[in-house]
Amino acid sequence: MTEITRVPLHPIAKGSLTKLWLGIIAVILIGAGIAYATMPGGVEVETVQAGTGPNPATSDVVLVNYTGKLKDGTVFDEGQQTPLPLEGMIPGFKEGALKMQKGGKYVMTIPSEKAYGAEAKLNPQTGEEAIPANSDLVFDVELIDFMSLEDFQARMAQMQQMMEMQQQQQGAPGAPPAPPQQ
Repeated sequence: MTEITRVPLHPIAKGSLTKLWLGIIAVILIGAGIAYATMPGGVEVETVQAGTGPNPATSDVVLVNYTGKLKDGTVFDEGQQTPLPLEGMIPGFKEGALKMQKGGKYVMTIPSEKAYGAEAKLNPQTGEEAIPANSDLVFDVELIDFMSLEDFQARMAQMQQMMEMQQQQQGAPGAPPAPPQQ
């Protein structure tokens, strides 16, 4: 009969298993860090003047003063006291607005992949190219206020009713003026 060479198994030293798992976790974290660093850039929001209170939610309507520019400073859009439903905005604008607070002023830089990407945008009035394809966008934004979409729609309905009542009191366009009240 042949004898099999015996190899003695030594017990694992105390703490070695913990060190092994810590090493595995460290390798995973390093890999995740490298993957994160190579991802396309995110939206940068620089605070010019801090706001106060809570941040808007993704379903809110923000009331803003804004100027939209290309990286070279060319202005492509601006608005004063403009209500913007975040649901309908480009992903980068929505992402940046969620970081803002009421009363604050911000400079938001949106990479092209979170703006319009490879799609160029035309000026609706002139038909000329306003935003070239693959353009990073910069917005100067003042967040005046924000509200839920439902509140915004209710306020708009109230304003429309008030305007209709004013028109009825003044008379319809082209109609003779209403007689004076006695």
